[in-house]
Amino acid sequence: MAKDDYLKAFRSGKKDYQSRMLRGIKPTLQVLDDIMPEKGTYHEVPLGLVQVPIAQIVGTKTVGRSSSFAGNFMPILYEDSEFASKWINLSESQKDEGIRDPIKAYEYMNKFYVEEGNKRVSVMKYFGAVSIPGNVTRIVPKRTEEKENKIYYEFMDFYQYAPINYIWFSKEGSFAKLVEAAGKEWGEVWTEDELLKFSALYTRFVSEYDAKGGSKLKITEGDAFLAFISLHGYDAVDEKTTNELRDLVVKTWEEFELLQEEEDIELKMQPSHEKKPLPLLSKLLPLASPKLKVAFIYEKTPGTSAWTYAHELGRLYVEQIFSDELTTVCFENGTEENVGSLIQKAIDAGCRLIFTTTPPFVQASVKAAIANPEVRILNCSLNTSHRYIRTYYSRMHEAKFLMGAIAGAMAENSRLTYIADYPIFGSIANINAFALGAKMINPRAKVYLEWSTLKEVDLDKKIRETGSSCISGRDMVIPEEASRFFGIYHMDGDHPRNLAMPLYHWGKFYEQLLRTILDGTWKYDDTDSTKAINYWWGISAGVIDVVCSRQLPIGTRRLVDLLKATISSDRFNPFSGILYSQDGVVQEDPDRSMLPEEIMTMDWLAENVIGSIPTKEELTETAEPVIKQQGIKS
Repeated sequence: MAKDDYLKAFRSGKKDYQSRMLRGIKPTLQVLDDIMPEKGTYHEVPLGLVQVPIAQIVGTKTVGRSSSFAGNFMPILYEDSEFASKWINLSESQKDEGIRDPIKAYEYMNKFYVEEGNKRVSVMKYFGAVSIPGNVTRIVPKRTEEKENKIYYEFMDFYQYAPINYIWFSKEGSFAKLVEAAGKEWGEVWTEDELLKFSALYTRFVSEYDAKGGSKLKITEGDAFLAFISLHGYDAVDEKTTNELRDLVVKTWEEFELLQEEEDIELKMQPSHEKKPLPLLSKLLPLASPKLKVAFIYEKTPGTSAWTYAHELGRLYVEQIFSDELTTVCFENGTEENVGSLIQKAIDAGCRLIFTTTPPFVQASVKAAIANPEVRILNCSLNTSHRYIRTYYSRMHEAKFLMGAIAGAMAENSRLTYIADYPIFGSIANINAFALGAKMINPRAKVYLEWSTLKEVDLDKKIRETGSSCISGRDMVIPEEASRFFGIYHMDGDHPRNLAMPLYHWGKFYEQLLRTILDGTWKYDDTDSTKAINYWWGISAGVIDVVCSRQLPIGTRRLVDLLKATISSDRFNPFSGILYSQDGVVQEDPDRSMLPEEIMTMDWLAENVIGSIPTKEELTETAEPVIKQQGIKS
């Protein structure tokens, strides 16, 4: 009976009312008039007839009827009231033929406030309806620098092309990421079929997510959905059965929990030296154990890529160091498309530790780790937050500071060129550290910034035009190349004279990571189960160095040794004191050093850098996978 429904709704309303009272919050409906912006600071936009998500209807336009409902829109007036009779009649209509008459509502900051039809909304909420038709007017506030305002303007831009009003995010830039994850271009109109597909998939996900307890997490359902499809693929998730989707949501739960953290990455700046105590019996009777099998997944080959060659040297180094404890195997020519199968080949071959050595492999690494919890997977990337894998990188900016000091000392005309590859996390710090090192030795030093991945760029011509006498080129070369254009080199006519080169000693890096696994101390790094772990080691850990040429003057070499020692002992930070960017002061406290998180996410260039950070549209297609994963402006 409809009267029984009213009594159930009434009890629900009373319970919610009392709960809110105990928590010290308003127990009745929110009133839009109470929170409206000041006159003259907003304007109204009629949206016409739209499907209003029931879950996002949170209050009334005016105070008139707000006291008839608890904050959950359930009634709180007794059953013998005229209000109750009308509610009961609407309940009977809903059961017999459904409520079709549209409500009238206002939308403000993606929440809806009813002007006409409060009882209809209450009945529909009681019966668990998903949406209700409504004639909606949008309240558009003025632009501000507040986070919620920025997200709202991103939503309105998104809504023009995809009229989806039931998803919301807590972080800026998420609507653009959603469009990309769904395989669309920003500004491209969504078809009716695409909107229906999205609605069905989102509804299925939210059902499983909420059933697992998603409402208890401090993120929006949209945040969780975006992370889910970004990780597993929009179309791939759409093809999952209900049981498969449920299992995947459960397996991905730590990723959702990680989204709650404001600082979701725990940086490990130094190798751990904590030792695990061995049981007495194991000391007296060492037990034999099978060798650990370790895989390295490369994007290219050691013969075609200096980056891969450096990691291959690291693999060979640890294979020699740990010849009795482990064996290694490598897989070459990985791509975003085939890396998943390469990881699976490694797992099938018995590898229980896998290093994926480039940022574009992070998504496949996480997916494999979720599917194979017994396998440890690490990805070589910076500022990547995933709980199922650990990431690692080197503080190359420390070496670049030393390289800049060398270049500043050796450039007769104070003109230097720095050739960068990708505008990703860490690379901007490398550029700025180089510029600061040069300026410390030579206050007149200017650094001309060039990007090797720009479309249709002639680097040789650019260098000739600037007339730089010292150039910072690629960090190292591969054995097959006879080129001398690497590290810091001085141009003597058309011939380079090498002065110094930075060194990634990945062997030392892998050795120290492997020791934590082999001696059982790996788990001690996991001190905070809510954060992702990122190893970011530098000169002090022996994983970064600078190799100087004998052609360098003895005084310059001594200066490099001195600077290296102060950085290694943490007595000096290249990014300390007053710092200036191209646009003005970045740091004005002479006694402050930039935090590691500020260094890795730099998006500005030092004042003595001539050049700019390119957008992804300016770069070649080969740069796209790296920029997509690690780009400063992606």
